Amino acid sequence: MKHIFLNLKRFDITPEHGGVNRLAEPAAWGEAVTSSIKDVAACYTDAEFAAFLPEAHLIGAVAGAAGSPLGVGCQGVHTADTAPGGNFGAFTTLRTGNAVAQLGCTWALIGHCEERMNLRAIMGEAGAAPDAVEAAGDRARPRAGAAAQAAGLTVLFCMGEREEEVDSWEEVLTAQLTGGLEGADLSRVRVAYEPVWSIGPGKTPADAPYIQKVAHLIKATLPGVDVVYGGGLKADNAQMLAGIPEIDGGLIALTRFTGEIGFYPEEYAEIVKLYLEA
Repeated sequence: MKHIFLNLKRFDITPEHGGVNRLAEPAAWGEAVTSSIKDVAACYTDAEFAAFLPEAHLIGAVAGAAGSPLGVGCQGVHTADTAPGGNFGAFTTLRTGNAVAQLGCTWALIGHCEERMNLRAIMGEAGAAPDAVEAAGDRARPRAGAAAQAAGLTVLFCMGEREEEVDSWEEVLTAQLTGGLEGADLSRVRVAYEPVWSIGPGKTPADAPYIQKVAHLIKATLPGVDVVYGGGLKADNAQMLAGIPEIDGGLIALTRFTGEIGFYPEEYAEIVKLYLEA
């Protein structure tokens, strides 16, 4: 099965405040996103679709996706949760699996590179050594994944190497996989490979042979788990990615990166078509 995921980060902010949301007023943005793409998901019955949005937009996103195969996911969960006879909700500022599941989410994104970057920055301020930061993250992610799965959510697990880790990519990525998914029900996990060193303006995108060797490693480490390209499925790389047999889909963010940068549903539909019909 192929998988098309959409992660819209904090793209709900309008241009006058420095953002790229040209789709709808922020209060209506979540519903506008999913209602505008759910028909695309319905067209490809042999593929799995989900959209990940900020917590404020989950209720609207679930409403917009109603009656379609488009799943809705949150952008991370806390490592602990409510339980009968236990914590009944003392999680100020924290997003729990039970909370988002009760809103209608069926997915959770765990370990995104921006989350990892934030953790490194916070712990670095405290004087933690880089190796200690990575080890702490690897210990926390299995707990977050377990909390998500305990709430009934399927996990999209993000992983990838930074520029300074390229020479040791195999060791780094194997550690992320075995540590971050320890104890997980792998039948409810998809892996998104994010080559952090190649993502962003002015950086050289990872080429097909590199992506293929990494995807091969992931599948050898986690047999039976599907792998999507998390470095951005776009119009200009859709056919290349479709030609890599080890890659089972992609993660879309914005659809336009020049001019009026943003997410445009008609461009999303075209990217999906280019990839799934290649």
